[in-house]
Amino acid sequence: MAYPTNYRYTKEHEWVDAKDGMAKIGITDYAQSELGDVVFVELPAAGKKLETGKSFGTVESVKAVSEIYAPASGEVLEANGELQNKPETINSDPHGAAWLVKIKLANPAELDKLMDSAAYEAYIAAKGKEASA
Repeated sequence: MAYPTNYRYTKEHEWVDAKDGMAKIGITDYAQSELGDVVFVELPAAGKKLETGKSFGTVESVKAVSEIYAPASGEVLEANGELQNKPETINSDPHGAAWLVKIKLANPAELDKLMDSAAYEAYIAAKGKEASA
């Protein structure tokens, strides 16, 4: 999987696509592949304040329920309502149609602490090596 080069990534496997003080947040292809078939998504309502590193929702798969953590602080402008009816979109298009929330960034400089695509790919490659050791 090629990870979009204009996105930023967290060690918890969330991605951020930021532009002009706004950002879309989702989970990575690696995260969805580890989860398996996604069957339910719980997302916050518009107006909710997100705090960096704090949980803001869950993704439920046939294997487990996983928390989603905010990669940046901000206010939710919109949650992806399509995922309520079609949570499996997270498996088929994790970096596109399966964005979770759109937020107004409180501090865009927070994104500077996140990994770029090359660093994220190296991070998950190293995790794979640890798991097979």
